[in-house]
Amino acid sequence: MNLEQLRGFVEIAATGHFTRAAEHLHLAQPSLSRQITALETDLGVELFHRARGNVSLTAAGERLLPIARRILVDAETARGEMAELAGLRRGRIRLGATPTLCTSLVADVLAEYRARFPGIEIQVLERGSRSLIASLVEGGLDLALIVTSVTSGDARAVLEREPILSERLVVVSSAAEPDPFAGDSERRDGARPVSLRALADVAQVRFPENYDLRVAVDAAFAAEGLTPTFAVEGAEMDAALRFAERGIGAAVVPAMIAVDRPLLRAAPLAVPSLTRTISLARRSDMAPTHAAAAMQAVVREVADRLTAPGTRLAGYVARE
Repeated sequence: MNLEQLRGFVEIAATGHFTRAAEHLHLAQPSLSRQITALETDLGVELFHRARGNVSLTAAGERLLPIARRILVDAETARGEMAELAGLRRGRIRLGATPTLCTSLVADVLAEYRARFPGIEIQVLERGSRSLIASLVEGGLDLALIVTSVTSGDARAVLEREPILSERLVVVSSAAEPDPFAGDSERRDGARPVSLRALADVAQVRFPENYDLRVAVDAAFAAEGLTPTFAVEGAEMDAALRFAERGIGAAVVPAMIAVDRPLLRAAPLAVPSLTRTISLARRSDMAPTHAAAAMQAVVREVADRLTAPGTRLAGYVARE
């Protein structure tokens, strides 16, 4: 039995598919299959029920899964502690972040971190906040940047969350098209906030139902008794921004997402309560490694820069 076999076993259990697991692990599918066959031969049991297009754990596989996860976490801890002996010249940091943060804050953080500590390997997991919290609890991440306060009781007991900054939402539309909110009676110029009533009358690009952002905006419309108009529904963030650039519809997005996008016109949304707080989360029952502590410091420094007076985001973000 070796760590590669256990890592493959855990990934297959998570995806329910050999091919997808191989892709996530950057392995050829036959190579991963051989690893699992060797593991099953070594243990003397079958770990998976294999049916066409469907893979599920056997009773033995279910018993092994939590043990395998603990072994992998212990191995990662040992690797981290040995890296401590070399200071920050080598080592690894596992950072999780939501997709919207990966295209904004995280990109700046990683550039700064790599410039200071080029010997540290960075692994990034891009998932929704709930998924990231689960990975932290299971020991699969060192740190995570999350944008939701929703956690289970068990997660709250083992997680430490540090609010980094709060961010307003903005309405983006095509810079090449006439301003769709020019007729808003509550808005004297392009820099003033867009009212919910004016937004409801303009065709919009709507995010999938599992987006916290969509849930919050839908609730704001409902509270005002407004029925918005949608041109497209179910678009992920990157697609929504592209659609807005092409004039298909307006979209409500976090302020950081709209920066440095010359094809988009952005204006604040006139709902002060619609903000999101970005927090840095880690396990409270595990001391951070030197690499993780250095990453926390870099995140704080980048957040300070984003909120400094005179920056393009100064009016949209506030340091916690």
